[in-house]
Amino acid sequence: MTRPIVHVWRLLKWGRVLARHGALRGIERDPNTPPQVRRLARIARFGARIPKVPTYGQAFQELGPAAIKFGQALATRPDLVGAEAAKNLQTLQDNLPPAPFEEVRRAIETGLEKPLEEVFREIDPEPVGAASIAQVHRAITTEGKLVAVKVLRPNIEEDFARALDTYEWAAAQVEGMGGEIARLRPRAVIAQFRQWTARELDLRREAASASELRENLVAESGFYVPAIDWTRTSRRVMTLEWIDGIKLTDRDALVEAGHDLASLAAILVRAFLRQAVIDGFFHADLHQGNLFALPDGKLAAIDFGIMGRIDRQARFWLAEILYGLLTGNYRRVAEIHFEAQYVPAHHNVDEFATALRAVGEPIRGLPVKDISIGQMLDGLFTITRDFDMATQPHLLLLQKTMVMEEGVAHALDPDINMWETAEPFLREWVRGELGPEAALADRLVRDFRTFAKIPELIRRIDHYYPPPGGAPPEPPLPDVVLVQPHHYWRYVLTALVAAAAGAAATWWLG
Repeated sequence: MTRPIVHVWRLLKWGRVLARHGALRGIERDPNTPPQVRRLARIARFGARIPKVPTYGQAFQELGPAAIKFGQALATRPDLVGAEAAKNLQTLQDNLPPAPFEEVRRAIETGLEKPLEEVFREIDPEPVGAASIAQVHRAITTEGKLVAVKVLRPNIEEDFARALDTYEWAAAQVEGMGGEIARLRPRAVIAQFRQWTARELDLRREAASASELRENLVAESGFYVPAIDWTRTSRRVMTLEWIDGIKLTDRDALVEAGHDLASLAAILVRAFLRQAVIDGFFHADLHQGNLFALPDGKLAAIDFGIMGRIDRQARFWLAEILYGLLTGNYRRVAEIHFEAQYVPAHHNVDEFATALRAVGEPIRGLPVKDISIGQMLDGLFTITRDFDMATQPHLLLLQKTMVMEEGVAHALDPDINMWETAEPFLREWVRGELGPEAALADRLVRDFRTFAKIPELIRRIDHYYPPPGGAPPEPPLPDVVLVQPHHYWRYVLTALVAAAAGAAATWWLG
């Protein structure tokens, strides 16, 4: 177990880096920051030259791979770090120096348990991308197929283990101080971050996510997910189909190649809605760098390390919340928040409806094409403090992805009408999932599953309460108070004391 002094030393070193980039200014000024944390921040910045405008993204890049990933996680928490910091953290780029190819070769051969030449006919020693956790090389298989090979960086697991150890220790100390910071659940943030990194540090799980998403999106013909080469995939190595397209970050190249940007934006919106609304399993890192326009006009995605899941009931609630905000039915939206237990029961549902009206009315006054899903959801988070709403990690990841997806779509087509694009898709889904037929079908399914449990329930009751055997019932036995063996000494001691007392009395009177 790491000693507290080691954690404090690491935090001071990291704090020094953050201070040089002005990233501690918000912590010191926030009235909700515990005094102990504010004091540690002041020590960390002592003597440092503080820039006027904080550069949070650069600070986390300087701290290394684990901090970069943590910064990306914090970018989904504007309620925790503030809107300005969250926006700056969204600019984090995983542009790191690549590992030497000899180390990459050893990692591939160890991971696939074969010499490199038996797996790939050729592989480019220069990576096409070097991120915080892994780097990607272009290769040709022994069968002549062009593929992308993703390899974990050497010693990346140890680096993350050390960082996570200190993150968890610091989060526990801060949350234990109570107050507003405890409501924001920093320990839950770190726990979620650990889950994200565990998935990304096992490339088999990322490959499985890509495979599942590819199966789910068969019906969305305009969106493409590359196939996984499972024979060349292990915990530290993942091989997948090479994507030959133009990144959405290069708008000029897209225009020069003749791509219909409006069509690409519409494909992105429909594909994301199908992932989030129908399947409840969505790519949670849909920024421009992970999206490619293919020569045939399709849109392709890569990097499946961060995926989100929401269950069916949560999807129903989200659909009703969005619809209620757009139609002005704030009372119903408030009721859903209480039904979902997002708001503690000691609050007043009507007061919460009024707070929601303050978020919804400015949106309702705008033309449909100017309605921003991102601003609407961001507005909801501004009222969480007043109503003691605990963090819902699965909804935060969805919110972050919706905001990101909306930004990418608007970058492609500034005139896109998000709701008109999504309306045919959503209308069919709402009719199929929230209509009376769907409610009746759900009831029948639940009742059938309940009745199906009855035979097993009877067998379990019979196991614990078996029928009587062939012998006749025994006669009733009288209740007899038992003398416990370990209480014998009390009787012996009483007898000895009585005998001694009697002897003493006889001697005294004699």
